[in-house]
Amino acid sequence: MEYFRSLGTSLLQQSGVVLPFALGERVTSFDREGTIWTLWDAVKRDDSTPISVFSFDASTPFAGRPDRRTFLPIAKNALKKIRSTRHPDILKFIDAHETESTIYIATERVKPLCSILSDATSVKLEEEYIMWGLQKITTALSFLNTQAVSVHGLVRPSSIFVTESGEWRLGGLDLLSSTRPTELETGVLWSMGGLVAGKEGVSPEVNKEGWSILKTLDPSSHDAYTLGLLIHKLFNPTHPAPPTSQPPHPPPQPSSRGAIPPSIFPQFKRMLNPNPKTRLTASGFLGEGGEPDSRRGYFAGNRFVWVGEGLEGWALRGEGERAELLKNIQSTTPPFPPAFLTHKVLPSLLHSLTLPSQTSSASALLPLVLRLGNLVPPQDYVKLVLDPVVKLYQSPDRGTRMALLEGLGEYEGKMDNKCVQERVWPHLITGFADTVPVIREATVKAIPLIAPKLSDRLLNNDLLRLLAKMQTDPEPSIRTNTCILLGRLAKNLGPNTKRKVLVPAFARSLKDSFVHARVAGLMAFMATVEVYEKEDLAGRVIPVCSGALVDGEKLVRDQAFIAVNLFVQRLEKLVASMVSLSSPLLLSLV
Repeated sequence: MEYFRSLGTSLLQQSGVVLPFALGERVTSFDREGTIWTLWDAVKRDDSTPISVFSFDASTPFAGRPDRRTFLPIAKNALKKIRSTRHPDILKFIDAHETESTIYIATERVKPLCSILSDATSVKLEEEYIMWGLQKITTALSFLNTQAVSVHGLVRPSSIFVTESGEWRLGGLDLLSSTRPTELETGVLWSMGGLVAGKEGVSPEVNKEGWSILKTLDPSSHDAYTLGLLIHKLFNPTHPAPPTSQPPHPPPQPSSRGAIPPSIFPQFKRMLNPNPKTRLTASGFLGEGGEPDSRRGYFAGNRFVWVGEGLEGWALRGEGERAELLKNIQSTTPPFPPAFLTHKVLPSLLHSLTLPSQTSSASALLPLVLRLGNLVPPQDYVKLVLDPVVKLYQSPDRGTRMALLEGLGEYEGKMDNKCVQERVWPHLITGFADTVPVIREATVKAIPLIAPKLSDRLLNNDLLRLLAKMQTDPEPSIRTNTCILLGRLAKNLGPNTKRKVLVPAFARSLKDSFVHARVAGLMAFMATVEVYEKEDLAGRVIPVCSGALVDGEKLVRDQAFIAVNLFVQRLEKLVASMVSLSSPLLLSLV
């Protein structure tokens, strides 16, 4: 691997080319696919985004041909087509660099299909996953054949790539040619198809009459046939290809189905029909797979397909449909692959949270987002999970804010001090003044989690001023929790702040009309007993707490006796080392 990386780098240095991306390791598994391209893992220079780069160098031999310039028009066609073709299921173009003899095409980060298929762990998951991939490829092919009025010409495993989320993308646009009358003469497929596609794995009409015959046929005819061959290759990789392309063009027999799902075997046979005019097209295959919302059919009933399309149409779903979708995502029989959850489901859920019309779903979505975030590698957590979640603090929606506060324990450990102080704190503190009591209380309860990451100024000044107001809140539970919070924050406060703030704050709670607030005040004094000097214990703490010894509530009186005894014991230890400053006075009886 190091050899290939250094080779690519040295060639670029010798040519003086400075690309907008940095090549990493060469994907050697792609070298076995027999294409004109070399595939590299790479990153963009401006923001270090992971990408893939396909390179073509006309000066190096290919497939035993000393003059690789023969393939230069094909490489140029691939660049032209990928630049101008936009579809969610077609390989996403990012950037390119072109010279007289070299072409570099940067796309989203992908890997060849062959390396993904070997990762399947069970027959059920493998079939379900492959069917999802087929749905993606068929959708892309249908778009090229109908809307783009073009022939792909190279539908095979080497033209399919897999994203980080596990989604299949159709690439290999080397031969893509339009059959529009005004563009027929510019198509490379008619004259150069055989250079790349070869003679195997092509339609009967091409084998019989050559590639130029495709000018007169429906754009989908040849691609439909090769889509059928792809299905056979995916499900029966070790079986020989069906002998349908050669006379007498026998149709596939039931015994040759192998691992092809029974639900698509009839369509598979129709795609291999030797008559291009009656052959089942990619659009037909897609249509017979079922309507997206029906959940019936070999495509519509696929979990991957249903979840993916459900997330994309989240805003249009009813509450019942959303609940079922979330339940399906969390299903563990069998679980979705981690890559699908973290790179497909997670970004979709985060995007849904940002939609103004979908804020009511925050309470259901955010817990799932945070749970899925646990699957994300630590090095990717900030970018994939934390940044989008923290951005949600800007939302004025109460449901979103409540979900953020309740789930804070899931992600607060991933935030650094700067993130808390600059991105979270300014928005979080608005909850202290919210008109809804449950938001104010949740805000108070969230403070202990972020307090260690607040600056001294925020902690000892801004926060304490806010908590002073919360001690007079109309809601007794909020006043109680504020007192408890102050007790927990004591260890983080500065020495001067402790002396000035704690005793008055806890004393205020002892005068509260709510019994549990008075108990909380006593327990807060007990929890912070170590921070008081002996003078404060004797002159301020014990006198304040003594009044609670005769409180009207037995719960308060019992806690007060425990507290005062603790303070006296603590005071005895502190004065034990004190020395007497005067001589003892001797008294005698006369």
